[in-house]
Formats: sequence, C-alpha cells, structure tokens
Amino acid sequence: MARQTISVNEPNDRWMKQKIEENEFSSKSELINDLIRRQREQEEERLLLRNELIKGENSGLSNKSMAEILTEAKQRVKNGQ
Repeated sequence: MARQTISVNEPNDRWMKQKIEENEFSSKSELINDLIRRQREQEEERLLLRNELIKGENSGLSNKSMAEILTEAKQRVKNGQ
C-alpha cells in the first residue's frame, strides 16, 4: 500500500479522532481510504448518469406517449435492467 503524509486542519482532525473513538473506524488511514472510496463511487455514478443523459439527448424525440414510456421503464426496472 502506498504511504502518504497529509495535513488536516484542527476541526477535521477532531472529527477524525471522534470517529475513531466511536469505533466507526480503526484508524485515520481507514477513515481516509473510506472517504476516498466513497468519493470515487460518487464520481462514477455522476459519470454514468451524465453519459445516460447525453445518450438520451442524442436519441432524439420519441413518438411514444408518456404512458408507454413509463410502462417500458417500469418493465426495465422489473427485469433488472
């Protein structure tokens, strides 16, 4: 595992110590890695959403009614797509 040295301000240091004392994390390293992992997941989700929005914009207009679109969307959710 790569080793890094970081500096945090006093409020963030107190917050990290509190999380460790509350046994949410066993160390500051674990806490920082969890924060980074969550941030990366959020960025991936935003990218997926952005790509889907672009795909939708590029697909053009539909001749389907809102009811048809909703029915198809519900079916895709039901099928796990």
